[in-house]
Amino acid sequence: MNIRDELPMDHRLARVYRYGAAVSGVILLVFGILGFANRLDFFDTTGSEIAGLSSNGLLSLISVTVGTLLIAGAVIGGNFASTLNMTVGVLFILSGFVNLALLETSANILAFRMPNVIFSFLMGLVIGTFGMYGRISGGLSHDNPYWLRRHPEQAAAEEERRRRLAAAGIGAPGRTPEALGAGGMRGTGPDRPALNRDNHRESARESARGRA
Repeated sequence: MNIRDELPMDHRLARVYRYGAAVSGVILLVFGILGFANRLDFFDTTGSEIAGLSSNGLLSLISVTVGTLLIAGAVIGGNFASTLNMTVGVLFILSGFVNLALLETSANILAFRMPNVIFSFLMGLVIGTFGMYGRISGGLSHDNPYWLRRHPEQAAAEEERRRRLAAAGIGAPGRTPEALGAGGMRGTGPDRPALNRDNHRESARESARGRA
C-alpha cells in the first residue's frame, strides 16, 4: 500500500511528523556545521565546545548526516517521516547509554561529555515522541488512519452505520433523532389532528377576548 493512500499528505498527523523531523533535523544540521566551521579534529577524544556541547569532527559529520536525513524525511512525509523519527529517537537514546559508559575512556571517539549524554536522551525522546504521536497508543480515535488499518472490520461496520443514518436523514437540519421521535409535534404523528383542534380553539378564544 502506498503511504500516501494510508496517510494523506495533508492529514494533521502527517504535518506533526513533518514538523518534528524538520525542526530536529535543522538543529542537528546547524550543530554539525558549526563543528566543521571550527575545523575540529576528527578523532579528538577531548573535544571542543560547540553550542554548549562537546564535539569533534566525527560527531559533526554524524550530526550533519542525521540532520540531512531528518530533513529529507520531512520532505517525504507520511509514514516514512513517522518511522524515521521513531528510529532516530531510539538510536539517540541508545547512543546516550553507550556513550555514558564510554565517558573518560580512550574509546570515547565522539568526545562525549555529560551534557552530550543528557542532550542525546532528550533529543531522542523528542524525536521519538514526534514519530509515535497518533500512532502508538491504545486510545486512538476511530478516524485515525492507523486505527482504521488495524481494525478494518469494525471500521467497515461503522462506515455502514453512518451511511444508513445519512440515508435516513438523521443528522440533517430538522431531522435529528429527537425531531424524528417527536413526529406528532412536527405534523406527522397520529395526535396532529387533535393538536390542530386545540390550537384552533385557543385562537378563537383569543379573538373573542380581543373583540370584548
